[in-house]
Amino acid sequence: MPKYYEDKEEDGSPCSGVKEDLKSCLLGLDCVLKEGKTPKQCLKEGHCKALQLTFFECKRSMLDNRTRFRGRKGY
Repeated sequence: MPKYYEDKEEDGSPCSGVKEDLKSCLLGLDCVLKEGKTPKQCLKEGHCKALQLTFFECKRSMLDNRTRFRGRKGY
């Protein structure tokens, strides 16, 4: 499912791969393309839920002090 590859240039943020995958998932939905809804409205309907949760966990792990030892979550 992830479309993040190592040979792509990174923007330097720790969750950039998950963010890019979430963005491509949302912009490729029929909800956005055919119905003309915003990606925010499609998220409220429950689309791309797994990537949204992964992105949230990645962002939350940056604030957690225990990640010094375990590393960040995500990919």
